[in-house]
Amino acid sequence: MQTSNLAFQPPAEEAAPYLLPVAGTLFAERADRFAALAEGHSLGDWLAFLGRLSRAQHDALQALPELPLPDAARLAQAKTHAMPPLDASAPPAVWRDALRRIAGQLAADAPEGARRALEALAASDDAWLDRLAAGLLAGEAPAEDAAELPFVAAALQVVFTQLAGRLDASALQPLDAAGVCPCCGSAPVASIVRIGSAIANLRYLHCSLCNTEWNVPRAVCTACGGDKEVALHEIEGGGHPVRAETCDSCKSYLKIVYQDKDPRVDPVADDLATLALDLLVDEAGYQRSGPNLLLIGAQGE
Repeated sequence: MQTSNLAFQPPAEEAAPYLLPVAGTLFAERADRFAALAEGHSLGDWLAFLGRLSRAQHDALQALPELPLPDAARLAQAKTHAMPPLDASAPPAVWRDALRRIAGQLAADAPEGARRALEALAASDDAWLDRLAAGLLAGEAPAEDAAELPFVAAALQVVFTQLAGRLDASALQPLDAAGVCPCCGSAPVASIVRIGSAIANLRYLHCSLCNTEWNVPRAVCTACGGDKEVALHEIEGGGHPVRAETCDSCKSYLKIVYQDKDPRVDPVADDLATLALDLLVDEAGYQRSGPNLLLIGAQGE
């Protein structure tokens, strides 16, 4: 069984604790995955649109200038205080250009509600966009902006993925805050059990913002670190590459995807294609521990 390693920097001979995104291919591969998942799916039209959004992210990223990385003082401060080298609360101003490019590319072929949101974003002033971004990144975006939030998130993912992909992995380290991205400090969207000679059967959490991955033990709750009351749940029928990992200690859950069951899995796309699994574990009393930013407004988070 083969899989593409183009979306992440390949590890060395030893298992890599961190996998940095390869900006040139990640969103294009995600777009292809959304398109494949859309075929015959009950949410096919929506998933196909998200595939077009991912393609627009790819195009916006290719159009970005090379953004400045954290300077030596910032990297040293991050190393000393166990902080992420990227500051997710302060996105580069060019994120607004990425958003307007995405909006312009998608609006003509978007569903009605999305089209109105995209047109509003394309015509908006910088101050409103910055308020949307600040609210989203702080987890405090107002409900009236729900329609715009996935596209704001998509543009922010573009700039932070470019930055993350150009960092030196040696600048990363475990943070004091458990379960958050060592690159930008954001919550994970899901975890993935990868295949490949150096990383076979290793689990990596996948950042919801910058797409960095970091290794975590299997059968351990990614929210609280407990290992006594962790269980896996899947949609009836078995053999599916996506499961929900629940923890009875903290009553949280997060999806986990398996490359050995489908080497094309993508933590973001496959998460959104399995919303029925979210409903099952939600009804059982578990709360999701990390967001999918392309659904953030609809989730009310």
